[in-house]
Amino acid sequence: MVDFNLTPEQQELVKMAEKFAKTEILPVAPKYDHEGEFPQEVLQKAFELGLMNTSIPSEFGGLGLGLLDLVLIVEEFASACPGIAITVFGNELALSSIVRFGTQDQKERYLPQFTRSPKVASFAITERDAGSDIGGITTSVKKEGDTYILNGRKWFITNAPQADVFIVFATHDPSLREKGISAFIVERGYDGVSVGEKIEKLGTRASPVAEVILDGVKVPASNLLGAEKDGFNIALTSIDRTKPVVAAMGVGVARSALQTALTYSMQREQFGRPIGEFQAIQFKLAEMAKDLEAARLLTWYAAWRCDQGLPFTKEAAIAKAFATDAAMKASVEAVQVHGGYGYIKEFPVEKMMRDAKVLQLLEGTNEIQKIVIAKELIRSVRE
Repeated sequence: MVDFNLTPEQQELVKMAEKFAKTEILPVAPKYDHEGEFPQEVLQKAFELGLMNTSIPSEFGGLGLGLLDLVLIVEEFASACPGIAITVFGNELALSSIVRFGTQDQKERYLPQFTRSPKVASFAITERDAGSDIGGITTSVKKEGDTYILNGRKWFITNAPQADVFIVFATHDPSLREKGISAFIVERGYDGVSVGEKIEKLGTRASPVAEVILDGVKVPASNLLGAEKDGFNIALTSIDRTKPVVAAMGVGVARSALQTALTYSMQREQFGRPIGEFQAIQFKLAEMAKDLEAARLLTWYAAWRCDQGLPFTKEAAIAKAFATDAAMKASVEAVQVHGGYGYIKEFPVEKMMRDAKVLQLLEGTNEIQKIVIAKELIRSVRE
């Protein structure tokens, strides 16, 4: 029997996240958007409530929650501010790589650091000329005895200005492309690691990004993540898991866009009646509601399959592409419903529109998601 009811524990988790989003995130979201600064105080409070690093197993001090639990929290945070949501949950991509591919020693050395204090981790894979094309990275790695030497530059790295640990991907031989990539746990304090100036962005300005520079960085062999040249698999597996998280951010944005547009449409009067009584506006609201409900179910389903240990690559790609497209569409329509007021910063919908755009680009553009979906469909026929 299919059951869409959340467990009592999940219901309490949603209530906690919802209250936190309304009281701790929403009031300060405009400030962090304007200043483009790292929301350290919000992150500290989220950590103290146990709303960070939720997927770290209990043996290392975490809650060991599932992916569905995480997306429930993320929707609430993103409904208040996607930028702050990205900052708070940015650790999940990096730390999930250690949880799934790290040795027992690596888990014991690194995971407790993030459950004892609100540290930040970054997933450093993107380069200026290698975004969705992971096989095209040029950051190099050379082994010398028990040490790996890394050289290269990573670009547009989330939370890099504050990160204590980076999961860095480098190639042994660029001609090998996907087959030549390894992953490493790199500490910020290693000689040769530096972070460039913060990169200014259109939206999600509360989630700082920067360039990470690796100049002859010596990484001990004990910090090789997984097997040598298994980096491509580690990257794809880790990104698959965070696609439903990005989808949940899309759901949160779409929900806020609909709620804001609906409220405004019943308050704003033109031609002697609320604009929400006009069919042109009603159709917009109905489309937003339709896409929102579908996006949430797709997101839950992908997360549930992950928690059940079932294949979920296709479902994660579908959820990510659909939900983030829905967020973009809903935020644009919310601006349209507000008319000229929607274009000024006094009203929140212009920020929603700016924030929504990056969700279509994170964890692989939505065009890449369609390629992933098609490949999985073709594979199912061939099998």
